[in-house]
Amino acid sequence: MGCVFSWAILIQVINRFANPQALNWLTLGPGASTIRPRLAKRSYSMSIDSVYSDLTLKNGAKMALLVMDGLGDIAIAATDYKTPLEAATTPNLDALAKDSAQGRLIPAAHGITPGSGPGHLGLFGYDPLKYEVGRGVIEALGLGLELQSGDVAARANFCTLDTGGLVTDRRAGRIETELCEERCAKLSENIRQIGDAEVIVTPGKGHRFVIIFRGADLAGPLSDTDPHREGLPIAQSQPNNPDCPKAQKAAKLIGHFYEVALPLLAGSEPANGFLMRGIAHQPDIPLFAERYAMRPACLAVYPMYKGLAQLVGMTKHEGPQTIEEQFQRYVELYDDYEYFFIHYKYTDMYGEDGNFEAKTRAIEEFDKALPILLEKKPDVIAITGDHSTPCALKGHSWHPQPVLLHSNASGSDKLDRFTETNCNRGSLGIIEARHLIRLMQANALMFDKFGA
Repeated sequence: MGCVFSWAILIQVINRFANPQALNWLTLGPGASTIRPRLAKRSYSMSIDSVYSDLTLKNGAKMALLVMDGLGDIAIAATDYKTPLEAATTPNLDALAKDSAQGRLIPAAHGITPGSGPGHLGLFGYDPLKYEVGRGVIEALGLGLELQSGDVAARANFCTLDTGGLVTDRRAGRIETELCEERCAKLSENIRQIGDAEVIVTPGKGHRFVIIFRGADLAGPLSDTDPHREGLPIAQSQPNNPDCPKAQKAAKLIGHFYEVALPLLAGSEPANGFLMRGIAHQPDIPLFAERYAMRPACLAVYPMYKGLAQLVGMTKHEGPQTIEEQFQRYVELYDDYEYFFIHYKYTDMYGEDGNFEAKTRAIEEFDKALPILLEKKPDVIAITGDHSTPCALKGHSWHPQPVLLHSNASGSDKLDRFTETNCNRGSLGIIEARHLIRLMQANALMFDKFGA
């Protein structure tokens, strides 16, 4: 009887004080002694994003994310063990560094070299391994193209082919935009349809353009036709999922497009071929304003970065072509938004060219323009890259990129310059890029206290 009595008392106590939604009870068995309490599974799951959302305070704070594309680099003997950031003369960044926290960001995951899409999505707070976005979709949106359901978009660039069909220059000598427009017009006039799919060819900036295949039963993602290094032929595009009929159909369309397009470009060196990357359809992704309770604006020159911003719902502002003009537009728009994404391309471009001196000068040009933005200094400033582009590698890399975080609450790491070496010493440590925006919000005092 004592045992039965103890269980009865326990049941009464739990039923009186416990959350009834968190408990479940087995029915009585033949005897009272068979009663057993059983904890049920939680009726909800608490994600970290829901925690942040519950804690968010809309206080009107202003913040700016300044992205020097491909900023990170590596120190090697050939450059006297300096990086371009360390070799550059940067008085304005140095002044900011004295009152900032520093660290390094892992763009995607340890050892993974990201494209610009994953790199920026991480900076916007989206897990780049969860939200995969094809570069073609990003570029198309950046050019102001409206994608329809089922469209498959590819980011393309003109290249140079030798007489054997091998790629000798993946960027066709970085031809001028006017020549790109001429080549795209030729393709567009002569190829309006492949099979039952409409073909839309739109020029971008420099050697880049976009191809959209619009028709029934199409899907991505597909593999690149870009071999990613010289000396190889144009690759054949294949479905990432070989069991997807829609992707199989899209791959065949791309093959047919090449069969018709390459003869049209024959003899048109240096742009006598083209490569396709990021071939995909548009995914579903949460909007920035809903996720972070801030009105976001984008100031970028190149279509891809405008497209990335548009993908998450940022308002893109056209017009500015230099970093000085971008910062000036920020000043003009200051009262209209809480969050500003400002993109600077040239650090990445010169890194890919392997031009250490030019990358150093690009950083100095950015630094020279920085006081324009500081005329209306935001509450929080984060300066970083979307990935590293070491000059020695002439391409993107897995190395964590440097980051500087400045606010009245950031504290000082007592470091006199913003460099990779100092970032290794900084209080932010080495963190995943997707956490940066939450640190920016915390520095803007946008979060209430968690728990009692």
